[in-house]
Amino acid sequence: MRHKVAGYKLGRNTAHRRSLLRNLVTSVIVEERIETTVPKAKAAKPIVEKMITLGKRGDLAARRLAAAYLMTDEAVVKLFDTVGPRFGDRNGGYTRIIRTHWNKGDGADKAFLELLGSEKILDEKREKRAEVRAKKVAETKKAMEEAEAQAQHDGGVEPVKDEDKKE
Repeated sequence: MRHKVAGYKLGRNTAHRRSLLRNLVTSVIVEERIETTVPKAKAAKPIVEKMITLGKRGDLAARRLAAAYLMTDEAVVKLFDTVGPRFGDRNGGYTRIIRTHWNKGDGADKAFLELLGSEKILDEKREKRAEVRAKKVAETKKAMEEAEAQAQHDGGVEPVKDEDKKE
């Protein structure tokens, strides 16, 4: 029995579990929201909270501790420049786990692990993607119309016959 033993083993050895959690925490900070299994989300949540607390502190020692844990420099910069100040007046409870669905293959329960207040940022990302998609569609449509116009223009001119080429 595992009496008074905290944490989740997640069916992995120590090194693999540590790498998995580091990657999850880095992804949550960079992306603001990730979809994963419920046990992984529950295991990563306290670490994300600790990283945000370091981001709120903002001193050099906190930055070095965060840099030692997070996988990318981009995550460290975002943690200290945007995420930490966003939760400056809040004492804990920076993340939430929202259960979504289950995998058809193995039946694993899935959940979103997200930072509070990420809805605005995710909506902005969606709008930006929609604009890019609309712009791409417009460019494709314009290219198709130009190609049709070119084909009609070329169709009006008689093609050169093989007999004319020989002479």
